Amino acid sequence: MKQIELYPPFDHLWTQDDAFQQAFSIEGEVFRKVKTRKTFRIEVSGRGFFVKYHRGIGWKEIFKNLLQFKLPVLGAANEFHALEKLHSIGVDTMTAAAYGRRMGIDPSKQESFLITEELKNMTSLEDVAKSGTGSETRHKLIMKTAASAGKMHRAGINHRDCYICHYLTDMDNFTSASPVFVIDLHRAQIREKVPYRYHVKDVAGLHFSSMDAGLSRLDRLRFIAVYCRFLPQCRRDRRFWKDVEKTAEKLYAKEHRK
Repeated sequence: MKQIELYPPFDHLWTQDDAFQQAFSIEGEVFRKVKTRKTFRIEVSGRGFFVKYHRGIGWKEIFKNLLQFKLPVLGAANEFHALEKLHSIGVDTMTAAAYGRRMGIDPSKQESFLITEELKNMTSLEDVAKSGTGSETRHKLIMKTAASAGKMHRAGINHRDCYICHYLTDMDNFTSASPVFVIDLHRAQIREKVPYRYHVKDVAGLHFSSMDAGLSRLDRLRFIAVYCRFLPQCRRDRRFWKDVEKTAEKLYAKEHRK
């Protein structure tokens, strides 16, 4: 089985038949490389793009994930479909320029690629937190992040790596209209409703990763107020917020033990 999706400029440069050959033959500046995945930057027609390859992870890795009660990521499909869904609900994220997936009977040998448009002049909210910013800008960033996460979860998408380092914005030209982009969705899942465990994990990830950002109690209440506009059932759900706090504290303790 093979699926190919091509968008400008790749829809004019490649064909459905040669897309995999073309995608796996290009090289660029490598940003991340592990055994079965590689991410690098290229330039096409004067524009920047990021390419992510996924090669078969093998049954050993699949069983390892399952024994740890984790769903294995077999390729780029999760991220591609999450990007499509997020765009459809008005959440700022990366834009796909090309996607391909091919597999036979054995899912452990699946191969795929995803090419996304480069987001220029971006700063992660983790780096913003480290460098500091004015209270007005901080409040806007909190509300934009809360709205992004709220829309995402209301649509049945959970990120699984939901930390402030995966939210980007252009701080050099930041205004109240500036978008905050959510990225790194290769582990994302889409369902009718986000399961409780993954819902807690995503929100706890944001809480944990902002613990050293100097946020006040009012800042956190501001996040909750905006977030609950999209998921009003969370407003009075004390169990949910207690579990978020408990999970975030465990993540923080684990991180500092390292």
